[in-house]
Amino acid sequence: METIADAPNKEVKGSSPPDKKLTVVFVLGGPGSGKGTQCANIVQHFGYTHLSAGDLLRAEQNSGSENGAMIKNMIKDGQIVPSEVTIKLLQRAMEESGNDKFLIDGFPRNEENRAAFESVTGIEPDFVLFFDCPEEEMEKRVLNRNQGRDDDNIVSIRKRFKVYINSSLPVIEYYNSKGKVRKIDASKPVEEVFEAVKEVFTSLDEKVRQHRDIFGRCIRRKKFRNGATKCSWMRCILPS
Repeated sequence: METIADAPNKEVKGSSPPDKKLTVVFVLGGPGSGKGTQCANIVQHFGYTHLSAGDLLRAEQNSGSENGAMIKNMIKDGQIVPSEVTIKLLQRAMEESGNDKFLIDGFPRNEENRAAFESVTGIEPDFVLFFDCPEEEMEKRVLNRNQGRDDDNIVSIRKRFKVYINSSLPVIEYYNSKGKVRKIDASKPVEEVFEAVKEVFTSLDEKVRQHRDIFGRCIRRKKFRNGATKCSWMRCILPS
């Protein structure tokens, strides 16, 4: 039986064209911070594909694969699934989507996840969307959402909070040191939170449009010469 670890050696049909530059945004925040709700809004308004690491892992654990039982037990115990398993699931979903803009929700969850993702995929996020919310508010939200998940109980929730604080916050601090964190006050009502989110993505879309316009003019003016990957005029970089 094929495992997730074997997936990179297979050609995936419907993958994004190789000459497209992928836009990747990591979406981080504690359980109950509202990441899923806001990701749905971003998808609707800005055309991103939302990839929830947690949803992909839960789907895999129910698929009957060799990784399924291991994933189920680790999630139930509030543990972090090995990086290579989650990365392969994310890669597969990105390749199958046909899109070039992705929200990766709930990953990376620790520094090892982060380093492995960048090493395996060669991708650094454009930025990290960080939903900051008090633990008391997140606990109340998770207990009230009643989604029927095995880990939506008080014991598992508190284990997940502990993992988040010990493991995920260092990732946020790392990207913050690189100027890549966009912090959102997630304790406010959903509509107010999304207004703040829209400001972030509207700014990003404008930068992308400007770069594509400049890149298009570079191509028309034939500024990329003799196999060069850097434009001699505006110093644009050819997509990898």
